[in-house]
Amino acid sequence: QVQLVESGGGLAQAGGSLRLSCAASGRIVSINAMGWYRQAPGKQRELVAGITSGGSTNYADSVKGRFTISRDNAKNTMYLQMNSLKPEDTAVYYCNADMVTYGSVLRNRAEYWGQGTQVTVSS
Repeated sequence: QVQLVESGGGLAQAGGSLRLSCAASGRIVSINAMGWYRQAPGKQRELVAGITSGGSTNYADSVKGRFTISRDNAKNTMYLQMNSLKPEDTAVYYCNADMVTYGSVLRNRAEYWGQGTQVTVSS
């Protein structure tokens, strides 16, 4: 079974740092674009940062200069280094990946989501 598992969330003070990880496992052929999304209470899920298989990145304006997305293709793992955290960064953070996986007969391509990890920033 293919899955994405996030870790590293928790409680931080404003100005502090946290590092999120997202590990992909299962019968994976390849991983294309990956990304971090977040959803605060009462708000829609939004893209925080994305990264292509080649390492090109993009960020939401609200996190530019504070967050850094990276990936280790050999480990099928993506990271989000979050610095200078603000209370408005409080949300459930989800990882997302566009993956090609082994099917019973053919390869399949689909978008996968992790279960989410809570990040809470206190003022």
